[in-house]
Amino acid sequence: MFTGLVETVGTLRQLNRGSDSCRLTVDGDFPVEELTLGESISVNGICLTLVDFAAGFFIADLSPETLRRSTFEHLGHGTRLNLERALRVGDRLGGHIVTGHIDGRGRVTRIERAANSFFFRIDAAPELLRYIVPKGSVAVDGISLTVNEVDSTGFSLAIIPHTLERTNLHTLRVGDLVNLETDILGKYVARLLGGPVPESGKSRIDLEFLANNGYL
Repeated sequence: MFTGLVETVGTLRQLNRGSDSCRLTVDGDFPVEELTLGESISVNGICLTLVDFAAGFFIADLSPETLRRSTFEHLGHGTRLNLERALRVGDRLGGHIVTGHIDGRGRVTRIERAANSFFFRIDAAPELLRYIVPKGSVAVDGISLTVNEVDSTGFSLAIIPHTLERTNLHTLRVGDLVNLETDILGKYVARLLGGPVPESGKSRIDLEFLANNGYL
């Protein structure tokens, strides 16, 4: 479990892909004496298991599912990566509850300077947008951010300079892909109230459903 508050920004050193495996090597400045094999680290919003480490770097394995859903297959040597170690009991939850299990990818379509912040527009698929609400939370490359507005094709964010400087957001350009994790609480509520929206786009929640479940 993570908070979406990035601790440090690392660098992709190597991505080794085999016929049935993929291994990621990341340069980062986590204290070696605090790391343990098997612990979880959020790398650009994806919860990965640490399988090896030494001073200045760590290694994690990627599953085919992770490659399919994430931006990793598009990243190259030297790419900057947001890093966060798992939440400890008793820590302040300054962001929101982030699992590190991303839902899919979005694409940056606008970046503009706006007064003392930066405006980002990210387009995403409808099945992701249904869980994103204005003034709600979303994790973008593992960063806990507040949504400004949402429409049928995407959502907007206002990024303060501190967040821009302390994460990899300042390296993003229009057209870049990002990892998205929507609010876990919203997903559970939607599931309990009728499951995912069918391909027709029509919600399963109607007056009959509400009456049958004691809401009317």
